[in-house]
Amino acid sequence: MARPGSDPNQQAAHTKWRWRKELLAERRRVPAAVRFAEAMSLSTHLTSGRIVRPGQTVCAYVPIGSEPGSAQMLEDLNDFGARVLLPVVTGDGPLDWGWYAGKEALRPGPHGLREPIGELLGSFALRIADLVLVPALAVDKNGVRLGRGAGHYDRSLADTSTGTHLVAVVRDQEIFEQLPSEPHDIRMTAVLTPNRGLLRFV
Repeated sequence: MARPGSDPNQQAAHTKWRWRKELLAERRRVPAAVRFAEAMSLSTHLTSGRIVRPGQTVCAYVPIGSEPGSAQMLEDLNDFGARVLLPVVTGDGPLDWGWYAGKEALRPGPHGLREPIGELLGSFALRIADLVLVPALAVDKNGVRLGRGAGHYDRSLADTSTGTHLVAVVRDQEIFEQLPSEPHDIRMTAVLTPNRGLLRFV
């Protein structure tokens, strides 16, 4: 895929929707065996003790389609001693959140999501998070994240406490020099990839 961020003229010619279209097409071409290996690697990074510590609260997500990660990653975080929150879509506003209580305690939600069936904690539950794993299609070296376009995370992440780590989760090939951004975009503090692990933004 052409990388508009490396050339201002290319950047002007590419809109967010085109980035999304091309990135989603590339993800669909990734073999299932590669996605499985990458998901295992992400889980290993998260439970290595260098990113998450036992007792911390982690906002995570159940991957949709070709998104990096896996439901097993949530189990691994639980087994490691982390407390895991999952997002719940309730209209066009900020995300609600509920505790992850195992694969059997998930139900279908909007947009193909799988959501926790327990008590909802409200959008401000983000304030107790030590780390938020944010699904992304791409991220650039300034922390600009490209999501799927619904805006749920951008409306939600403003509620995080100062010092909370916002970590975009992408494949290694999905880090770019520069992505198109808008004033409402919330910048990530780090990115997590299968092979490179956690990379912090200055």
